[in-house]
Amino acid sequence: MEKSHHISLIRHLRLPVAAMVMIILALQFSACSKEKQAATPSSTTVTVLETVQRDVPVEFEYVALTQSSHQVNIQARVSGFLDKRLYTEGSVVKQGQVLFQMDPKPFQVQLNQAKAALAKQQAALETARLNLARTKPLAEQKALSQKDLDDATGQHASTAAAVEQAKAQVETAKLNLSYTTITSPINGISGAALQTEGTYISPQNSLLTTVAVLSPIWINFSLSENEIQKFRTQVKKGLLHAPNAGRFIVEVILVDGSIHPYTGHMTFADPSYNPETGTFSIRASVENPDGSLRPNQYVRARLKGALRPHAVLIPQRAVQRGSKGHFVWVVDKDSKAEMRPVTVGEWQGDDWFISEGLKSGERIVVDGGLTLRPGNAVTIKPYQPAKEQTGQ
Repeated sequence: MEKSHHISLIRHLRLPVAAMVMIILALQFSACSKEKQAATPSSTTVTVLETVQRDVPVEFEYVALTQSSHQVNIQARVSGFLDKRLYTEGSVVKQGQVLFQMDPKPFQVQLNQAKAALAKQQAALETARLNLARTKPLAEQKALSQKDLDDATGQHASTAAAVEQAKAQVETAKLNLSYTTITSPINGISGAALQTEGTYISPQNSLLTTVAVLSPIWINFSLSENEIQKFRTQVKKGLLHAPNAGRFIVEVILVDGSIHPYTGHMTFADPSYNPETGTFSIRASVENPDGSLRPNQYVRARLKGALRPHAVLIPQRAVQRGSKGHFVWVVDKDSKAEMRPVTVGEWQGDDWFISEGLKSGERIVVDGGLTLRPGNAVTIKPYQPAKEQTGQ
């Protein structure tokens, strides 16, 4: 209709034929140019990161439970009445500190009896010694029979043995008396008192409290069979380098996300899997001099020291997922978008390891790739990590 209108207008103006042809061609060229300009898409502005292959330290995190490296049950060794509790429950106690005092009077009486019995036996031994001393020369002179000498010798040996037995009874009584004062054998955190003053302590209720060492403290965590097999496979393929002799550095992360100021190392690995859970138990030992970590506390154990050689690490948001798997947008030398399938590995913070599909020096789209199509022209803007953007 627009073309007919132009022709009618030209005819109405009664222009020469040559002029009419020139005007019609000019109008057609102008319309085609507008259509072509409308069909040409404008370029999309994207942020681009240039990939770099480098050795990247990697970390592994696991839920862990703390445990005292040495917990002692404080038990009474003798039976008797409990007189006093001499410590504050839940406080840190020192080695040798008195925790409980049992009634010592019955045991003091037993010690006195043992000492008296020893004195009696020592007197008998002295008598036997003097008797033997008189008998020997008389027997040599045939004034006494050999039997008299044998009786005197046997009596002396018997009383000597009785003296040794009485000495042992004295030591036993001393030991029992010392057991009435119950001390802590270690430095550690004390538990609640399980028996109260005035209670008669017997073998059935001899457990009085516990004392747990706080430093070093153990960090227990587990790895599944699949995790261990995956780790071994990556090491075998050269995708992961473990520290020498498996000496991972163990860092403890508290519930609020803060880091325990001391690190440790793994000190024990269970020789077999747990058949009920299918996991492999591992223990690390960490210094805890200020006692900030307590037994049976949930924390996270972070293992440091492994390395991924020649790894490509890109932001997670640069990776998209389609019907055929993960892919990224790569900007070619002509500043056009190209879809590139990739094989992804593990996450590390806000980044993702790319196992296959990318090499060093390629430009990948981080932001602005959701509306891209293959072949789209793009305007490049350098990518800045979050720390750089915030000035941290």
